[in-house]
Amino acid sequence: MAFVLIYTDGASRGNPGPGGYGVVLLSPAHGLRKELCGGFRLTTNNRMELFAVIVGLEALKTEGNEVIIYSDSQYVVNAVTKNWVFDWERKNFKGKKNPDLWQRFLIAYRRQQVRFEWMRGHVGHPENERCDHLATMAASQPNLPPDEYFERQLQRPTNF
Repeated sequence: MAFVLIYTDGASRGNPGPGGYGVVLLSPAHGLRKELCGGFRLTTNNRMELFAVIVGLEALKTEGNEVIIYSDSQYVVNAVTKNWVFDWERKNFKGKKNPDLWQRFLIAYRRQQVRFEWMRGHVGHPENERCDHLATMAASQPNLPPDEYFERQLQRPTNF
């Protein structure tokens, strides 16, 4: 079992618009650092915030690690720390946004011992600023792949 710090951020240029995520993983005991980023051609800020957390957790090669996730997303942090996501799960995510990502998150979350810490964004914390840079850079890349679930949802007819 290892102790891992995961810093995350998500961004979108427009909401929806091109989006990106940035992740910094640190293993202080091993002196290891890993940075991850990527993006989608049409997505939302909240999806990218949550996707960053998922990517960070899925990057861990072993289970049972003690993990602290630092995020500036109240959407993500509150959903977990206030147990909303577990209520949503019991109700099969009916009427909730991003059920595809929340389901994927719960799989990765349950493989680790995770604690969330909310941190205010854009106040000069080096790892948070690095994640923001990675996310905004990724969102600006040409030829981003589709966020297939999100784009399918946009194409669904609306019932009045």
